This record gives sequence, C-alpha cells and structure tokens, in this order.
Amino acid sequence: MQSDKIANPERKRITLALQGGGSHGAFTWGVLDRLLEEPALDIEAISGTSAGAMNGAVVAHGLMVGGPDGAKKSLHEFWRSVSEAGESVFNPHRYARDWPAVKSLAPIWSDMLSHVLSPYNNPLYTNPLEPLVAAAIDFERLRRCETPKLFVCATNVKTNERKIFECAELSPNALLASACLPSLFQAVEVDGEYYWDGGYMGNPVLAPLLDFCQDILIVEVNPLRRDEVPMRASDILDRLNEITFNASLVQEIESINTMNKLIENGNLVNTRYKPIRFHAIGAEREMSALGLDSKMNTDWEFLRRLHTLGRESAAAWLEDSEGFAKVGICASCDVDAKFVKPTHHDAHGKRPPHSAAG
Repeated sequence: MQSDKIANPERKRITLALQGGGSHGAFTWGVLDRLLEEPALDIEAISGTSAGAMNGAVVAHGLMVGGPDGAKKSLHEFWRSVSEAGESVFNPHRYARDWPAVKSLAPIWSDMLSHVLSPYNNPLYTNPLEPLVAAAIDFERLRRCETPKLFVCATNVKTNERKIFECAELSPNALLASACLPSLFQAVEVDGEYYWDGGYMGNPVLAPLLDFCQDILIVEVNPLRRDEVPMRASDILDRLNEITFNASLVQEIESINTMNKLIENGNLVNTRYKPIRFHAIGAEREMSALGLDSKMNTDWEFLRRLHTLGRESAAAWLEDSEGFAKVGICASCDVDAKFVKPTHHDAHGKRPPHSAAG
C-alpha cells in the first residue's frame, strides 16, 4: 500500500471526473475556471462524459496552447459559442418553444416529438455540436497531450459496451458520440462502430483515473437525491434522466469504496492496488431546483449564472479546511454517506443512522 503522504507537500495532485448534463455543464465550466487559478494544484488526468467530455477536452487543449489562462479563455469561448448557436445544440426539437400554444409545455412536447420522430427521419439532419467542437479544438494537437491525460466515455449501440476514448483516439466524432442522446441525434460513427451518449455506461467513468494519483475530484451536475416524489410529467422525465445517468457512477464508486475498505482492513495486500481518496464539488440544492427544460437552455445569462455558481462552489471547496486541504492526505467526501449507504436499507426497510447526505 502506498503512503498517504504526498511526495511534495507544497503541491496537490488530483484527477477530475466530470459529469454531463447539457447546459448544466456550464456549472462545471465555472468549477474548472476557479480550479485553474489555483497555483498549488496539478491536474493529472480528466475523465468526462457528454458536456463533461466537452469541458475536459477544451481544458486539456487550452492548457497545451496557453497554460491555465489559455484553458480559461478556451472554456469561455466554447460556452459563448454554445450560447450563440442556440438551444438546438442540446435538443433539435427546441423550435417547439417558439410556438405560443405549446411554449409552457416545451419539455413535454419535445419529448413527445422524440418518441414519434426519429433523428433519421430528418433529411436535412446535422449535428449542431459538430462545428462548435471543430472550432474549439485542434484534435491533431490534442491527441499529443501528455498532461492531463483525457478519457471520454461513449456507449456502443450494437454491443452494449462502454468505449473509453483515450488521448490518441480523440476526434470530433469521439466527443460527439459521448454526447449523443439517441432520441435526438443520429448515432455517431467512429472507426466503423456506432455510439450513443456515454452517460448510460459511465457518467463519467472512474476506472481510467485509478492509474494516476490517489485523489479523484468528482464535479457533480446531476443531483443524487430529491426531497419529493415528482408528479408532473416534466419532473418525472427529469428525475428518470438523473437516476439513469447517476447509476453507473454510483455503482463504480461503490466498487472502489469496497476495495478501499479491503485495503484498510488488511484483506487486500496486492501492492498494485492503492486506496482512492474521493472529493466532490457540487451544488445539489441549487441544481435540483432546475428543471429538465433548463438542460437545453443556452441563454448566455443562464449559462453565466451556472458558471458563477460553479466558481463559488469550487472556491468554497478550495478554502475549506475539510476540502482542498485534505487532498493528498485523506478523503474530503464521505462516500458512504453521499453515494453508497443511501442506496441500502436494513431488514426493516430503514436507512442506517449514518446515511445522511454528505
């Protein structure tokens, strides 16, 4: 087992796990914007899915081109381009919101269209994200990126397997595949295989990060818990999406947490395994107040509000003695309380007393 002490106490080494969630990825933009200003922080690797993959690729490319300032500038320009492109970026059916008769039912209407109309029924189909990705990133250069290493998750349509694109495999289509919701976008072809959104199999995947430092920082976009059972159709759709896209992450965290306990108890002595320290930055209360419709909202003021919330959340974690200060020493996130125990019940159907949210 490796020592819990870092080699250089003046610097902190982390890996980043970035969730997807459409326009809510602007929250992650804000988090990254603040983390890039921290001089004592080294980002060794990034795993991202959907909007998280976009953010990760833009950051990695920006760091290569112009260091932290270059990455901050690249993120700003990318999200500005998303706003200028309009709401079709995350949902081609968003034209429905311009019809006064259905404006208040836009989320439901667009979902109905996605069940009636296939993306393949549109003879003029284009992926609205494609030009934005191509303009933001020089992929030939990105494929040579050494630090941070980048991992992007997508779901193989035919085999039900997750595909993890590594740096040398990255292309515009790899990023588009990671963000391909099948009811809205045509499957994306990469090297003869067809892919849908990576969130079904990993939002994001953590396994590739285990080969780097022991500290994984999860940037949360999709709320894990809600206080009430959803009743309205749009709220039900939103919660179904959250549960689906959180499931694989929770399962992977639980597996790693089990390994941590085996190592801690001396039941796993293979030196190739090392304990993983989890950290998390999120704003569950604020993000859970946003509805399904907001995940397609590309209004610049809305994106800026999410960016500000992300910056504030990251700043709070960096300044907290129970947050950034623990990187390299111990976990700052109670995985049992936040991710694992809330999914378990005792024989009487009650949650254990220490299963409150972390």
